[in-house]
Amino acid sequence: QVQLVESGGGLVQAGGSLRLSCAASGLTFSSHVMGWFRQAPGKEREFVAAISGLGVTVYYAYSVKGRFTISRDNAKNTVYLQMNSLKPEDTAVYYCAARSGNYRLASRNRDEYDYWGQGTQVAVSS
Repeated sequence: QVQLVESGGGLVQAGGSLRLSCAASGLTFSSHVMGWFRQAPGKEREFVAAISGLGVTVYYAYSVKGRFTISRDNAKNTVYLQMNSLKPEDTAVYYCAARSGNYRLASRNRDEYDYWGQGTQVAVSS
């Protein structure tokens, strides 16, 4: 049974930083593309960042590029999202997701992801 468990969310002031973690189990971690998505109240779930199985390819949403960094530690079956220079508009529930198939190519498309975590809340105050 695949499980993805996010942690690291919380309340932070604008300009601050948070580091999210997602621990995976029940899958061959390095064979899966990992992604972070977020969903604000009343909005659709949107892509934030993704990383290929071996960490060679990364993609970012335009809104977070230069502020967020996605990384992974395949020895620990964990993917991270370092979030710097946080803005109030970054407030959302952040979800970790895993995609089977071509692990060499990261994906921005949420419909391609097979497994999802329960999410962790990030709130940024102004």
